[in-house]
Amino acid sequence: MIRLFVALGLPEAVRERLTLVRAPLPGARWVPVENMHITLRFIGEVEPAVAEDIDDHLSRLTAPGFDIRLAGLGTFGSRGRVRALWAGVENTEPLLHLQAKIEAASMRAGLPAESRKFHPHVTLARCKNAPEGPAADFVATYGSFDLPPIPVDAFTLYASQTGRSGALYTPEAVYPLEL
Repeated sequence: MIRLFVALGLPEAVRERLTLVRAPLPGARWVPVENMHITLRFIGEVEPAVAEDIDDHLSRLTAPGFDIRLAGLGTFGSRGRVRALWAGVENTEPLLHLQAKIEAASMRAGLPAESRKFHPHVTLARCKNAPEGPAADFVATYGSFDLPPIPVDAFTLYASQTGRSGALYTPEAVYPLEL
């Protein structure tokens, strides 16, 4: 079995800028800079033959390149607890178009439809039992975060392996967008 997801990689300079918003936050484990990305479709664990089908369908996908903007911070959580801290990604038509095409290709490869609504973001920290108050204060303090447009000319199929020192993401295939 191989654990996969489809994402937009981020330039190193952008990932480094994202680390500048780090500050003490109870319960937060900051994502390593090399793991920062924008997930377009989480696939999960699949057999190698299914991974090949996914690759085949993704390789046939065509879409134009575009720019994205990262702005603002937010959290995911429930019941007064925070699970993740994220940097927002502007929800543009070209990004939604690409994500919809990836979703359709995934379903043609035999995967079930994604049940969660697409919410583009870059996970900055994962939180375990973090109280909502300090996270809300963090977002209020650093929430004006904004970066210039970032060109997107490809998307990537990543494999994810978890270990004692965290997750290791390995690019399995890179799919260029039309210029």
